[in-house]
Amino acid sequence: MIRIRARLGDGRTSIEVTGHDEPAAGGRVCAAVSAITQTALLGLEQVAQQYPDHVSVEITEE
Repeated sequence: MIRIRARLGDGRTSIEVTGHDEPAAGGRVCAAVSAITQTALLGLEQVAQQYPDHVSVEITEE
C-alpha cells in the first residue's frame, strides 16, 4: 500500500510518500504516484531557478 501524508498549517505544507502498491496492480499505481511526485518536485526546482530570491528548494538524500 502506498501512503501519502500531507501536513498543512502555519504557512507550511509537507508531503510524505511511502510504500509500494500491491503486486496485483502490476506496479502501475506506484509508478503513477512516483511520476506525479517527481514531476511536482522538478517543477518546483524550475520555479526556484527562475525566482531564486523568492523560492528555495533543498533536496536531501537519506
